[in-house]
Amino acid sequence: MTGKAYVVGVGMVPFQKPGKSESYDVMATAATRSALADAGLDYEKVQQAYVGYVYGDSTCGQRALYHVGMTGIPVVNVNNNCSTGSSALFLARQAVESGAVECALALGFEQMQPGAIGAMYHDRVSPFAAFDEETDDLVGSSEIPLALRYFGGAGKAHMDEFGTPLETFAKIRAKASRHAAKNPVALFRQEVTAEDVMAAQVVWPGVMTKLMACPPTCGAAAAIICSKEFADKHGLDSSVRIAAQAMTTDGPETFEAHDMREVVGFSMAKRAADQVYEAAGIGPEDVDVVELHDCFAHNELITYEALGLCGRGEAAKFVDDGDNTYGGKYVTNPSGGLLSKGHPLGATGLAQCTELVQQLRGQADARQVDGARLALQHNLGLGGACVTTLYEKA
Repeated sequence: MTGKAYVVGVGMVPFQKPGKSESYDVMATAATRSALADAGLDYEKVQQAYVGYVYGDSTCGQRALYHVGMTGIPVVNVNNNCSTGSSALFLARQAVESGAVECALALGFEQMQPGAIGAMYHDRVSPFAAFDEETDDLVGSSEIPLALRYFGGAGKAHMDEFGTPLETFAKIRAKASRHAAKNPVALFRQEVTAEDVMAAQVVWPGVMTKLMACPPTCGAAAAIICSKEFADKHGLDSSVRIAAQAMTTDGPETFEAHDMREVVGFSMAKRAADQVYEAAGIGPEDVDVVELHDCFAHNELITYEALGLCGRGEAAKFVDDGDNTYGGKYVTNPSGGLLSKGHPLGATGLAQCTELVQQLRGQADARQVDGARLALQHNLGLGGACVTTLYEKA
């Protein structure tokens, strides 16, 4: 290990609804150029690129980056479901910290289609076959799209065990909208109240309304990662470093616990967070701002507990006390999160990175968390992978 990796440039494009965005390569090119401009660096100085996307043919990463420059560097295409962007970041960070390169690019993008996400190939076994079988056994309701059953089922398990009211999930979605109203690159910037969320179209009676789910989204985001020596040599802003990072995959409890919270990665996320806290020598109480994977309001709630922001069964009180927003213990998803900012699968992890780097630099404008020094990122992909990253103001 040669030392910590620094995030010296971040960039993204405003997120859009499917059918309203530019082509994936145009968005990705713009996000890359934005990150390079933010760093004050020429593309010719980048030595490797890790490019993440879920929906696209092989070598889409090359297609996107050839518009920026054809420098002959290694371009690695990454696909890890909804944690794809953070997986690209994980690889870029490893390359820099190992000394393999001094400077790497992590890029993520997605050009999505309307409607619930689903499998693209139906002539082979699905990677979700075991997840689907467990979900059928635990929650049934086969008429409901699987993504809703995964995370709605996890929320229902919390409701059943702890008496968590449906209104709690509505409050989480309302909080997301208040934050996104201050984010110019968010997809949904209109504020909604908890009452609005409760009154929205019911997609699972007693469990979920439409506004509790994130929308399909198109977008791109990027980050420039380098060593301290490289940053100093080129006069780059090295005020934000990656203090610790962990990637985990599913353990036996995913299917053996017979709990929908485990099916959607509760213990996978907890292990990643615990590894990060241990590596950095901190506890969750030391964190100032959090971007976590709120693909559904239900997942935000159970993730509070997985990350140790509150105890098991305490998430409803955590929300009611306002400890998930400005003035509370942690500002969670100041960007508006996936629920309001949007969720272009391959870009999400790097959009989270962009938000947290801006927070630690003091560049988040109306979203700024006062005195932020430690920022935690949680990005989850079913199937499964969880990447948790701790950024530190250096």
